[in-house]
Amino acid sequence: MSLRPFLSALIVLMLIAALLLTVVAIGHRRPQDVPWTRLDLGDTIGLFTGRKLSALKSDPTECRALLDRAGISFTRLPNRSDGPTCGYTDGIRAQTSGPLGIGYRPAIGASCAVVASLATWEWQVVQPAAIRHFGRRVATIDDFGTYNCRRIGGGRSAAATANWSEHSSANAVDIAGFRLADGRRITVAGDWTGTGPKAAFLREVRDGACKLFGTTLSPDYNAAHRDHLHLDQAQRGTAGWRACR
Repeated sequence: MSLRPFLSALIVLMLIAALLLTVVAIGHRRPQDVPWTRLDLGDTIGLFTGRKLSALKSDPTECRALLDRAGISFTRLPNRSDGPTCGYTDGIRAQTSGPLGIGYRPAIGASCAVVASLATWEWQVVQPAAIRHFGRRVATIDDFGTYNCRRIGGGRSAAATANWSEHSSANAVDIAGFRLADGRRITVAGDWTGTGPKAAFLREVRDGACKLFGTTLSPDYNAAHRDHLHLDQAQRGTAGWRACR
């Protein structure tokens, strides 16, 4: 009887075991790089951070627990319903104090998943980029709001066949600009096409958002986004793929 099939199977099993041990080791050192570990909003961004953040949209209880764990104070918003296609049941408003150093103008009320993602974006992307480019931290983010009962591309009556926007469930936010602690302003409308540190900063925070949000749309996508970054936590099946445009 030939030993070749037995040895081949043994080699395959050994390779599988080695791969599993490698993945487990990675999970202990960098839990954000494996899919089954619990998300930590304060961890550096890993291979599965964005997917875990998007998954929070369907698990608001876990999302709120993660905010508590990160020391982020928040207020739950009353449920809202504007017909069969608009409204939300997991809206919150985070308090801009303690771990969250950035205020929003105007204050935002959004899905827990969006608020949690904004926290990680602030800690791991926005503030480090501001320090690198300007030597100052961001104090305030100017936004165009979150909840809006409309379809993609316009209001309720626009393109009746278009899907409903993530804004219709407060699962999106539009970022217009940033105000530094020394008063300087960086705006998407005014600084995106430049070549200096402001334009570089805006592209860096856009690229960082692409790793965290289900959808990131910028002026590079189309004219409708010429003055803001659209960030949302759309869920796209078990694959969890993200759209960065």
